[in-house]
Amino acid sequence: MSTPGARVVGLDVARSLAIVGMIAVNVGPRGEPGLLGWVYDLPLGRASLLFMLLAGVGMSIMTRSSRAPGGGPLPWRTVLWRAALLLVGGLALQLLGHEASVILPLYGVLFVACLPLLKAPGWTLIATAVTSLVLGPLLWLWFWAARGGAFVADEPTLLDPPVEILTGILFTGAYPAVVWAAPFLLGMLLGRADLRRPTLHRRLVLWGAAAAIGAYVLSQALIALFGGPGREPGLIHLVAATAHSQMPLWLLSSTGVAAVVLGLCLLGERFAARCLGALAATGRLSLTVYVGHLLVLALLVRPGPFTLAGGILTTSAICAFFILFSWLWARRFRTGPLESLLRLPGRRGDPATGRGVASGNAAPDRAGGT
Repeated sequence: MSTPGARVVGLDVARSLAIVGMIAVNVGPRGEPGLLGWVYDLPLGRASLLFMLLAGVGMSIMTRSSRAPGGGPLPWRTVLWRAALLLVGGLALQLLGHEASVILPLYGVLFVACLPLLKAPGWTLIATAVTSLVLGPLLWLWFWAARGGAFVADEPTLLDPPVEILTGILFTGAYPAVVWAAPFLLGMLLGRADLRRPTLHRRLVLWGAAAAIGAYVLSQALIALFGGPGREPGLIHLVAATAHSQMPLWLLSSTGVAAVVLGLCLLGERFAARCLGALAATGRLSLTVYVGHLLVLALLVRPGPFTLAGGILTTSAICAFFILFSWLWARRFRTGPLESLLRLPGRRGDPATGRGVASGNAAPDRAGGT
């Protein structure tokens, strides 16, 4: 029987799977022919959505005590501190030659944007998520149509003017906030639930699978009827369910996949706690591993890899190194190297003991529910 308030290991494992998938996508190459190339491309547009869903879960868990009856105020100073670090750090990382799109600036913006919703009722989160799902892609299409050009991702960096940075995060980057707010808000809603409830786990798997398959099938049917989208902006893009198309059917399908993975990880909580300690440690050090793999790509890997075999070998080596590093680090410390920076200054404490630390991790995954 699980201890009330104990860490939800299934969340850590799900986060580690998201990181592994994002490493594979960022290492590349993508679009290689054959069954193996198809399998290697499976995380594309799915791993990052799982990462975003889990970010929303972590945000609600971190602020859970403030929503309890008689709870204290929201830890808005901590949220703003983390948002600033992720925004500035992510924009700085985008300057490196890793050839990947950094997702951290989006985290920073969403952390700030979600502050008014942290104590809002569940129906408000649902309504806002649905609004992002429906209107977000339309706003994104309108922006590109107004620009009068084909879709070309333009990632903002720390050296860009503030207006270009905001535009890049909202619209032109690989993770436009107007669209990606939907899975983050869904994660916030899930983070309010009892994450140890088997009924919730089964619903995540079943409803997630229905959304993943149903949205993809609907997309293929609409494409057969009306034709597929081209490179120029237009409403015909609404039928697309391809990775990073930023369209509603893709969001539904890939978020459904993320829900299935999360549900399975939560269903296997006991197995994960016994046998997947190294993966769970990787999930607890997700920020360190994410930043670390970008540095490895920039300093050791690029240019390349140029072949599927090289990509698989490089991905395997990077993942093996960081999983081993995370496991060894977690045996000595409670908080990851970069995760400790997310503590509000003056409240970091000792990373080995956790004393003086406001929360046990960047997003302390504890059991419970409201």
